[in-house]
Amino acid sequence: MPEPRLLFYSLGEGVTAFTTTRQGGFSSGCHGEFNINRHCGDSPEAAEANLGLLAARLGISPDSIIMPHQTHGTEIRIVTAELAALPRPTRDMALEGVDAVMTDVPGVCVGVSTADCLPVLLYDPDHRACCAVHAGWRGTAARIVQKAVAAMAAAYGTRPERLRAAAGPAISIGRFEVGDEVYDAFAAAGLPMERISRREAKWHIDLGECNRLQLIEAGLSAQSVSVSDLCTYSHADELFSARRLGTASGRLFTGIMTDKT
Repeated sequence: MPEPRLLFYSLGEGVTAFTTTRQGGFSSGCHGEFNINRHCGDSPEAAEANLGLLAARLGISPDSIIMPHQTHGTEIRIVTAELAALPRPTRDMALEGVDAVMTDVPGVCVGVSTADCLPVLLYDPDHRACCAVHAGWRGTAARIVQKAVAAMAAAYGTRPERLRAAAGPAISIGRFEVGDEVYDAFAAAGLPMERISRREAKWHIDLGECNRLQLIEAGLSAQSVSVSDLCTYSHADELFSARRLGTASGRLFTGIMTDKT
């Protein structure tokens, strides 16, 4: 039986935070080997079998893994015990068009799918609350991570200075070449272009640094924010990259959960 290979992040005691890789599952081709996303053209049977492998690795049921259908927006959903307990088709409707999910329910894993975009995990140790954020260029320009911090404060009483954050693998600035319209969208959002962009043949944007700076601006300490240096494009043999493999390819899943006490 294959076992998925995970990349783990250290966010504190009693919390599990990770990103899946391409290794250790049942998918094949550009979805191989490990993909749990049902919206990227993979075999439904393979994606479901891989979901079971991940659940077994985490010690929870497959239905305790919460994955929204993202649309590059800024919609954030609170995953309550009631929402987590809904039948999957009903739950999926509630998670349509959602790009960040958060919960304080122990044993429920919330996560997002990426294949070059930046996944960001937030953990509030005081309230044992978790959040997973999908920050592509549109979400980053719309400051979705800052909206997520504010949403956690409203829902759980989270204090930003107590939050811990980990950003997973994404496309690096060296590989993320963008058109002028993307650069202009970032500049129009008032983002520090001198720190997050550089001009080569075209503009290049640093998604990781941009979100790191946004989190610090939202009140997190610089020491509590880590950003993976793994580039999905450069490591497409181990990680999924839509730019390298095409959009009809697998997705990484970056998730977070607190342990049941």
